[in-house]
This record gives sequence, structure tokens and C-alpha cells, in this order.
Amino acid sequence: MNTVTDRLRSLVLEHAEDGSELPPLSEELVRSLELPSDVGNALPIAVVSALTGVTAHTLRYYERIGLVSVARDNGGRRVYDREALGRVVFITRLRMSDMPIRDIRRYVDLVDRGESTVPERLALLHQHRSSIQSRMTDLQWALAVIDYKIATYGGDCSP
Repeated sequence: MNTVTDRLRSLVLEHAEDGSELPPLSEELVRSLELPSDVGNALPIAVVSALTGVTAHTLRYYERIGLVSVARDNGGRRVYDREALGRVVFITRLRMSDMPIRDIRRYVDLVDRGESTVPERLALLHQHRSSIQSRMTDLQWALAVIDYKIATYGGDCSP
């Protein structure tokens, strides 16, 4: 089964390979990348791990440091609802973009404090976006150097 993260990577790679632009992120696109429609509202940790590609150990860590709140069943086992699963997916996206855990914790804390924190959340996301853009520029330069060296040795860099 493809994890949610694998589906996002596939979408990005598909557009990178054919040279097309990624579609704008609409609410529909974001939702399609988040949760399968047949996901229930009381998932055990093993199912959440399989759906997201995040290990059970990491899921327990996220809960321990307050990134996600998870209910317990009568036997004391973790039970993830759609909201908790959605948050895990979002955290996975932030981690994929190399956002540090401390910044994710700050963001989650702001979300949990309510609407009055939207300007702070926006500032945090703008700062992280700028960092990603800078890294992308650095990677493009690094790729150009690698392509140059491959061409120097008579290799071909076409996809």
C-alpha cells in the first residue's frame, strides 16, 4: 500500500519528470493527499503507521512531546481519530520539508491556542518557506555542478 507521503512524492515527481507545473494547492488537492476516504475514526497505531509511513515509535514520540493528542480505548491502547491522523500527516509534510521539531512544536502550540495566533503561525510558515526556497536554490546550483561534471566525463544528464 502506498503511504500518503509516497503519494505526495509521486505527484511531485510526475510533474518534475514531464516538466509540467504542479497544480495549485487547492483544498481538494490537499485533502486528497491527506487521508483516504475509507479511513475510520478509531484507528490503532499500527494502521496509522501503515497509512502514514511513520513508525509506531515516532508516533508515540509525537504524542509524548505534545504534537498530537490520541485517545485511549478501554484497554489503554491508542486510538487515532481522523483529526489526529490528519495532524500526523501534516507533521509528516513539515518534517519532509526539514522543519525542525522545535518549530513544529511551536506551530502546534499556536494552533492549539486558537485563532488569535494566526499571524504568528503565518510568520512561522513564511520563515520556513523562505528557508526551503533558499535550500532549493542551493540544490539547483549543486545539480548544475554535478551535470557539468557528468558532461565533462562524456555522460548524459537527460532524464
